[in-house]
Amino acid sequence: MRTGNLDEEGQENGGKVPQTNLRPLYILRTVAEAAVPLSAADLGAALDLPKPTIHRLIQTLEEDGWLMRDLGGRGFVAGHMLRRMSANTFSGPGLRRERIAILQRLAEEVGETCNISMPDGDAMIYVDRVETHWPLRIRLPIGSRVPLHCTSAGKTYLSTLSTAQFNRLLRRLDLSPRTPRTITSPEALSAEIALTRERGYGADNQEMVDGMIALAVPIRDDLDRMFGTLSFHAPVQRLQPEDALQYLPLLNQTAAELAATV
Repeated sequence: MRTGNLDEEGQENGGKVPQTNLRPLYILRTVAEAAVPLSAADLGAALDLPKPTIHRLIQTLEEDGWLMRDLGGRGFVAGHMLRRMSANTFSGPGLRRERIAILQRLAEEVGETCNISMPDGDAMIYVDRVETHWPLRIRLPIGSRVPLHCTSAGKTYLSTLSTAQFNRLLRRLDLSPRTPRTITSPEALSAEIALTRERGYGADNQEMVDGMIALAVPIRDDLDRMFGTLSFHAPVQRLQPEDALQYLPLLNQTAAELAATV
């Protein structure tokens, strides 16, 4: 996390933040760059703002949805408005053209539908996709929200959380079955996420949709934090889970290319 302060033109200068109307933006940037939830005291110290000021600004940002308390309630993280703005920025026309070209190349090499998704509360949301040319395919349009516990993207995201964050989230996750193969017990999901973390990719073996498998890997930002996932899914008639693993190096390579576009 950067802790230097900003001058009137947005440059770090080690002093106070002088422009009152820009202070909320500096708070949001500091939260977005932090590796852990930040308390009001953390933010006040980072930006050299008085306690009453930082509490007032945080309260406004929280009420408007730009910040939210983390699951433990002791710090602040990005709220739904900040996450949505991030997703919309990521999906902007200029960057999106480059990403779609990269996704298109991956889809042609794998021969299956490829997706980029981002975490959105207790779900993953599809923000980009390129469909396979095969007539037999699973249709999950951009904007679809899918569960964390039974998708390759969701498992990948869960595997990047700290143990404490995962356990807090697990207590409120709906583990309803989507197919007979869906993991529905907290203990089994914990074991699956530990395996996902160890091997570096998430797998869905007909857990969300009967007859569909999927693989996902994280897309990481310049601070090595996951901000999205790259995945492909396929019907078992064309691709078995063990055969899908041959594309894992290509999936990781493509994720690195996508990260470089941000």
